[in-house]
Amino acid sequence: MNVLIVYAHPNPHSFNAAMRDVAVDALTEAGNSIQVSDLYALHFKAVLDENDFKERQNPDFFNLVVEQHHAATTDTFAEDIKREIEKVQWADLIIFQFPLWWMSFPAILKGWFDRVFVNGVVVNFATHERLLTGKRVMLAFTTGGSAATYSAHGPVGDVNVLLAYITRGIFGTVGLDVIPPFIAFGAPSLSSEQRHEVLQRYRQRLLAL
Repeated sequence: MNVLIVYAHPNPHSFNAAMRDVAVDALTEAGNSIQVSDLYALHFKAVLDENDFKERQNPDFFNLVVEQHHAATTDTFAEDIKREIEKVQWADLIIFQFPLWWMSFPAILKGWFDRVFVNGVVVNFATHERLLTGKRVMLAFTTGGSAATYSAHGPVGDVNVLLAYITRGIFGTVGLDVIPPFIAFGAPSLSSEQRHEVLQRYRQRLLAL
């Protein structure tokens, strides 16, 4: 199996980094091929703009959906986008590893979706064809708050409701088969023993894939 890990955390010594390393080790040990896109290390450009395209179908009026489809058919995406698209097309499984900030992705990961999940590559907006059908996806992330914080009656609400716009709105639109997420709740408050236990559970979860 080919596995792409899209990793978004600015601290190379974070618990997210430890989770990424466990994923690489466990999945490699199980005989899989791994690629990691470390977005901060890559200094990945988070803002979609006209510079994402080497040439424009319409240089006078910037229509994002039109230009993405044109670039997909003419192979004229910017090089950093092209590299990430190639990884997505190579992968059988994509794991997104990140901290939950303000109930969503870090901005650099949202920018990755904006710039890489493009019309003509992951979905055809004209025909509604889902172009990533047959691939799987999994979210693996940390939270600052406890599991109770993200429960149905907690102050934030049910984490599954929070994730629905990602799992249905993004992954469903492009045809990805969604694997239930692995969530490390309250990561900053975990003891060394608790962190070790979470990492072991994550390792077993990955090996079960």
